[in-house]
Amino acid sequence: MTDPVALHCTDGGDGPALVMLHGLYGSGNNWRGIARSFESSHRVLRPDLRNHGQSPHCPDMDYRAMAADVIALLDAKGIEQADVMGHSMGGKVAMALALTQPERLRRLMVVDIAPMAYDHEHEHGGLIRAMQSIDLAAAPNRDAVDAQLATAVAHPMIRQFLLTNLQRRGEGWMWRIPLATLADQLPVIQGWPEGLGQLTDRPARFVHGGASDYVDTAGRAAIARHFPHAEVVSYPGVGHWLHAEAPQRFIAELNDFVTQPHP
Repeated sequence: MTDPVALHCTDGGDGPALVMLHGLYGSGNNWRGIARSFESSHRVLRPDLRNHGQSPHCPDMDYRAMAADVIALLDAKGIEQADVMGHSMGGKVAMALALTQPERLRRLMVVDIAPMAYDHEHEHGGLIRAMQSIDLAAAPNRDAVDAQLATAVAHPMIRQFLLTNLQRRGEGWMWRIPLATLADQLPVIQGWPEGLGQLTDRPARFVHGGASDYVDTAGRAAIARHFPHAEVVSYPGVGHWLHAEAPQRFIAELNDFVTQPHP
């Protein structure tokens, strides 16, 4: 396992620590709107995970290593325990943290992901290849990059999400995420580490979209194996991006969870 990476992190508010972890291709900025609802009562940390946002790049995306990055961040911030919430890839980081260092956790909330391996290579491999195929040197502006991307990625919302990783470099453009590393590590990102045990003495809540396929029967069984006392909540008709598709319900859900009595 690689040494911990010093994560770039936005830190705002005052009170008990609440860590928000983003998914693949994202950054801590994904949580900016949600975080505003909690900064009056919590110290909200929104890190960029390794190989994302403004954090350093690293060839290893193992979830134990990524959880260790978050622990190193808590150490650097002088935080002994935190509520940790993560979506998708960030949810796997949160679960790995909970299972490897439960003493640093108060509560765990996982958004539309289960502790299991997935096979979404066609989807995510396709997105990475689409970004790699863009001729950034020939693109005069962001709209031109979007137009090139649209030939492979039809959904405008997905394109706009990917384009958050597009940055100016001199007179041209660059992707701030290391696409070759993400392509190489995609099996690890889709996977789940072996040998992680159970969390039985911390509150855990899993929320998932009823229209998403990330938490199906197999996913619920995997949750029960590692988090036998966890609550599992489904949002009917909502997809993978619960916090974007149903933000007010999600804010209320997260607020209800983090204001429960301290375990």
